[in-house]
Amino acid sequence: MNIRLKIYNITIFLFIGMLAFGQSKNIGIKNFLDSLEPSDFSGAILVAYNDSIIEKRAYGLASIEFGIKNRVDTKFNIASITKMITAVATLQLYEKGKVGLKRPIGEYLPDYPNKLVRDSVTIHQLLTHTSGNNNDLDFWKTNNLKYKNVSDFAQRFENDTLLSKPGTKYDYSGSGFIILGLIIEKVSGQNYYDYVRQNIFIPAEMENTGELEIDSVVGNKASGYTTLFGEINIPKRNEYYLSKASSAGFHYSTVEDLFKFSKALRNGKLLKKEITELMFEPKVKGYNTNLGYGIDVDLRYNQTIQGHSGGWYGVRGELMDFMEDNYTVVILSNMDDNGKTGASMVADFFKTLIADKQKEK
Repeated sequence: MNIRLKIYNITIFLFIGMLAFGQSKNIGIKNFLDSLEPSDFSGAILVAYNDSIIEKRAYGLASIEFGIKNRVDTKFNIASITKMITAVATLQLYEKGKVGLKRPIGEYLPDYPNKLVRDSVTIHQLLTHTSGNNNDLDFWKTNNLKYKNVSDFAQRFENDTLLSKPGTKYDYSGSGFIILGLIIEKVSGQNYYDYVRQNIFIPAEMENTGELEIDSVVGNKASGYTTLFGEINIPKRNEYYLSKASSAGFHYSTVEDLFKFSKALRNGKLLKKEITELMFEPKVKGYNTNLGYGIDVDLRYNQTIQGHSGGWYGVRGELMDFMEDNYTVVILSNMDDNGKTGASMVADFFKTLIADKQKEK
């Protein structure tokens, strides 16, 4: 056998092996999705391979009271997945030379009330949760209907004492992403919601993504139901715990829109290649995963998983890009869980199948 023929045969053998390997995963995914019951999971799931959708499924009820089923195009609250959107918006301004990542935020918010934050905290620290700002999660204890603008959220914490010296410690911080929203508005001259709509949602063709008031009446939107993270058996409506979306969380979207966002980001439609790579580069170690700029970079398994999770009362979501095998998985649920059931169980299945979760480092 001549050398060219031998190389050709080896190449064909490897290609068939890779194809069979991919098909076995696809079969495993299909069998799992076929076996899911509404009692196991309430929400929608999308799976894409090589940027083509191979599965879209919906389970459970968008409205338990009225017996309305979830659909694959139902709008779900995405909680902190919004932070990826805010990070992209910030990096767009960096790409245009309008902000610096290592400059104190006082250069962009000269009237910010907290002098230590104004003079010491940088955009790099805000994007990596190392600014020392708190997570500010108790807004729902007041009138949650009053939050209309990003500045309304900022008033809650702008004079708070920092949890740690800026740049010294990882502390997950919703407040930090509110500050990023203020910077986006100041530098761009636009309302935050208008900016992300024009510069992210429209270019990425995310037609079903946006901010909603708590009491908005919108067709095909899932109501959220909380079990207090598995502590009660009969779920409760979650509006009491919600607010309008901010730059830290709570946009509404669909599984396909978040897939479009992932694809647009990875393929250079939202940021230049070098800025995208900067966003994806691991910079700090979080509670479980490493972080880039506003994105989780999970290095615990046999391949990198990038994306972001979202969790709140009656809300659970995952956007996961499996970077070596080229799978994207989007999971959106209108019910919280105890970390082992519901959307968490579904996410663990995909991590185990695609990234061999059991090989944790």
